[in-house]
Amino acid sequence: MTGALVVVGLLAACRPAPAPGADQPEPTRVEVVPTPDGGIQPQAAVDAGGTVHVVYFKGSPPAGDLFYTRMGPSEAAFSAPTRVNSQRASAVASGTIRGAQLALGRGGRVHVAWNGSDRAEPRNPFGSTPMLYASLKPGGDGFGPQRNLMAKTSALDGGGSVAADDAGNVHVAWHGLAEGSPEGERNRRVWVARSADDGETFGPERPALDAETGACGCCGTKALADRRGSVYLLYRAATDNVGRDMYLLSSRDRGAHFRGAMIQPWKLDACPMTSASLAESPDGVLAAWETEQQVYYAKVDPETSKLSSPIAPPGGRGRKHPAVAGNARGETILAWAEGTGWQRGGALAWQVFDRAGRPTGPRGRVEGGIPTWGLPAVVARPDGGFLLIH
Repeated sequence: MTGALVVVGLLAACRPAPAPGADQPEPTRVEVVPTPDGGIQPQAAVDAGGTVHVVYFKGSPPAGDLFYTRMGPSEAAFSAPTRVNSQRASAVASGTIRGAQLALGRGGRVHVAWNGSDRAEPRNPFGSTPMLYASLKPGGDGFGPQRNLMAKTSALDGGGSVAADDAGNVHVAWHGLAEGSPEGERNRRVWVARSADDGETFGPERPALDAETGACGCCGTKALADRRGSVYLLYRAATDNVGRDMYLLSSRDRGAHFRGAMIQPWKLDACPMTSASLAESPDGVLAAWETEQQVYYAKVDPETSKLSSPIAPPGGRGRKHPAVAGNARGETILAWAEGTGWQRGGALAWQVFDRAGRPTGPRGRVEGGIPTWGLPAVVARPDGGFLLIH
């Protein structure tokens, strides 16, 4: 992990010194590393054994490639990268939110979904760019051929996502237009294609919700399946083209049916190009999103799917692309980008919170830590530390 920045003591930095002989709390370790191989747009997940799995983009932003790497709990470096996309130059990084998404399924199998580039094949039936999917072959010997999952929809934009569970269910989500639907963001819907056999076959996509909320054209979606098999989706609506409210969808029947709730309103007659984050922690599912240049996180009640009160890091504006993770201590880390924009990188920042949602220690920051079209990813280590990739 050449170039790693290890930040230790975030949780103890602003506390009074303990009395002589008192037990000092073990500081939380935040290890900050660049994306392997000079890549951008990392997405990361950690398995039950502590191995960190990462996918990232490399190449020309309009049409590049995706790579997969991993690092075991006792290893000091990531493995040699493996290309994910079977057709070269079939992934896109432009706009930041259209890149690869990663999920770990049954037996730790790696599933990857991404928006296809203008060069990508196979096209969807309407000739527009495809929503692509590939998975790591059993045994780990490379990825299978990429496949388009759009059978009834077109006008792919924003970023799709993928979720997988231990029962072999895989869910790929995106937003687009149904065949024959009028153009316009208000007519877009979130769609989900589901597999019950570890991604070997998928049924045709179906709308996630009966309610027509629209979908913000160039904003991303985020999907997650938790250890109970519940499935969650975060996306930004476009009701009447100005209601850019954030929605959380949840399913307790492994993605067969979803119910939805608006979790934060935002009136804006423009597309803010936002992304979102979902992560499972020992305390439950964490959700993170952006509204009006601020980033927030909240905990999802596993019984009701309701969110706790949103928490934002102190101060600041111009924040985008949140990434969230929670450790066994009940602590949460929220990372984000600052000052980024179209064809412009910015700073990496993060804050650790205790179980009650209180900031602990100073906020971390790396100037220039987010490259053009970049964003951060973060996972919790089994030892309670965090690995932050940028």
